[in-house]
Amino acid sequence: MSAPFTGPDEVRDRFAEHDYLADRGLATSVHLGTRLGMPLLLEGEPGVGKTEAAKVLAASLDRPLVRLQCYEGLTAAEALYDWNHAKQLLAIRVAEARGDRLEEADLFAEEYLQERPILRCVRSTDGPPPVLLIDEIDRADDEFEALLLEFLGEQAVTVPELGTFRAAEPPVVVLTSNRSRDLHDALRRRCLYHWLEFPDPLRMVEIVRRRVPGADEPLVAAAVDFVGGVRGLDVDKPPGLAEAVNWVAALSVLGVGELVREDVAATLGALAKTPDDHEVVTAALDDLLAGSSPG
Repeated sequence: MSAPFTGPDEVRDRFAEHDYLADRGLATSVHLGTRLGMPLLLEGEPGVGKTEAAKVLAASLDRPLVRLQCYEGLTAAEALYDWNHAKQLLAIRVAEARGDRLEEADLFAEEYLQERPILRCVRSTDGPPPVLLIDEIDRADDEFEALLLEFLGEQAVTVPELGTFRAAEPPVVVLTSNRSRDLHDALRRRCLYHWLEFPDPLRMVEIVRRRVPGADEPLVAAAVDFVGGVRGLDVDKPPGLAEAVNWVAALSVLGVGELVREDVAATLGALAKTPDDHEVVTAALDDLLAGSSPG
């Protein structure tokens, strides 16, 4: 199978077609990950575009996206595979009614196997392999990371009752982390790594322009400055790129052409996501508006 991209420049061009402005580092990591068949671990603070990068990668390759959202307590039965217990129980009852005897191997046959996202990607044979997004791996427990090691290292999943399933064509794997906890070295060793920085103001303006094409140019520039000011405050959840885009979109829907106190206060819920943050931003509103004024 030929490489999906000819190089980092093609990654940037194809991502840009989907309004995602990838920097050189991300584009190089994506190219190397797809070329070498290695999982790509993207880390960065919330809202810098990690999840969106995986979605755009799938769109750029014209492949299905399979998303596994991680959370505390996530198990193999939810991520790798499970057994259809209702179907197994029905088989037992039918066998009893017929006077037949079922062996354990009869109940743990492939017909009772339920594919979860990871095994589904390993066994995928319908067209090109999908892009598997393992989102916010840092939210899962340490034990779940151990479950991933075989898959990340060998593109395989072992079902003790049936053996090992290995991908004929490995899926493209992207993991994301907000660094809410440290990931194990064993997981990191199996991945290529890239840290996504929060975009600088000029790049952020260009991103917002692409995502909200109907917004006035002065509004976009002022909003980016305002968001930068909010990020400098003592807030619990600094607004990320996603919040900035949503805020400008909200202002644009309201027909706002420039930032004024009344409109900013009315739409602050797009940026400040806790009561404490709302209070902090409101208290600094005049200074923030002054800092984002043209000229």
